[in-house]
Parts: sequence; C-alpha cells; structure tokens
Amino acid sequence: MAEPLVIDAKGMHYTPLNRQIREALASGVKEIVLNNVLGQRFIGNGLRGDAKIIVNGVPGGDLGMFMSGPECEIFGDAEHAPGNTMDNGALIIHGSAGDAVAHSMRGGKVFVEGNIGYRGGIHMKQYECKRPILVIGGTSHAFLGEYMAGGLILVLGIGHEPAVQDRGIGSGIHGGEIIIRGDVDEKLLGVGAKKVDFTEEDLENVAPVIKEFCERFDIDPKPFLDTNYSKIVPASARPFAGKYTWE
Repeated sequence: MAEPLVIDAKGMHYTPLNRQIREALASGVKEIVLNNVLGQRFIGNGLRGDAKIIVNGVPGGDLGMFMSGPECEIFGDAEHAPGNTMDNGALIIHGSAGDAVAHSMRGGKVFVEGNIGYRGGIHMKQYECKRPILVIGGTSHAFLGEYMAGGLILVLGIGHEPAVQDRGIGSGIHGGEIIIRGDVDEKLLGVGAKKVDFTEEDLENVAPVIKEFCERFDIDPKPFLDTNYSKIVPASARPFAGKYTWE
C-alpha cells in the first residue's frame, strides 16, 4: 500500500491548503494526513471518490461541504457546519463540534464523539436510497433537527442525563426521525414534532448504526442496545401550513 501524503498545515491559508489536497487526489493519492490544522475552512469541500483524509487539529467551518464519497477522520474538535450539504462519505470527529452540524446534509454519515452546538441536523433531507445519518455521542444544544426533512439523528447522551436538555427539538420537522437515548420531556419538543413509542423494530433498525459508531470510537455498544430511547417524528408533513393560508 502506498504511503499517505503528509501535509503540514501550520500557518497555511485554507485556499492553498485545499488546492494542494485536490491536486493530490486528482493525481491518484488515496490517503492524506493533515498535521497542525488550526481553523482552515472548507477541508474536503466538494471532493469525490474513495479517498481518506486524516485531520490532526481543529478544522474550520464547512468541513466536508458538498463532499461525495471520501472519509475524513478528525482527531480534534470541529467548528461550525461540518457535513454541510454533504452528499456521501463520512466525517468521523474525535471531539465535539459547533453549530449547524450536518446542515442540509443529504447523504453519508457524520459521527461526533462528543457534543454539538445549536441547530444540529437543520434541514437534513433524504431522497430515495440516500439517507443521511448524524450520530452524537454526547449531547446537543437547542433546535436539534430543526426543519428536518429526512434522515436519522441519533443522540446517545454519553455522560449526560437526560441526553438532551435544550428546547426546540424537531422544530418544524416534516420528515425523518430523531432518536434520543432515555426519556425526553415533551416540553422540549418544537412546533410540529411529536414523541412516539420506540419499538423493538426501531432498535433493530438503528442497532447497526450504534455498533458502527461505537466501533469507530472504541466504545462498548452493549449499554446502548436496548429500547431506552425516545423517538421524535413529524406531527404533520406541513407543520407551518396555517401560517401561509388566507381566508
């Protein structure tokens, strides 16, 4: 196997860094290691294929935006909107992430070992066989799954009881599902969201996702393979229809 290309990003502006990444992948490089990353934006932006990028440090905003295929593994935290409009591939974040994680994501997986900020999974959507998945090992802030149109958000709440304590969960949701470990107070649900029973069939559906997430971060999956979850889905396909009607 060919040795990975190692790039020292210390002090480098994001434009030449991303240009170097694209040129390397275009030349046939399959694995890139980025060292000393600190705030460089748009890493993985628009990349395609089966390449892997290892990021050592803290990447800037819009990590993996429009990405379709590659895998980015981040050994550090991530700033805002990782996975923005991502089409396919994976972001594996060994840390926490900022606001708007998986914004408008339409395919692939975003795994965050720690916590995320506000509006995680906002505008996530799916089409036919493309179903985006966001898994949060810790907790999230307010408006998780806002305006969600499809896909899966799973919150394991490791180290947090309850798993999510902020309001506006699923505000404006009209597709997809949000699954949160433990009980969720209905007062925390946003407009258009409702809580339904989490069944054995639901557990069978999410078990492979739980196992994959735990394997990525060397976590024992057994404590999470039960039915102690809350499932939040749309109460309606048009939660704000009444705001756009005139008599």
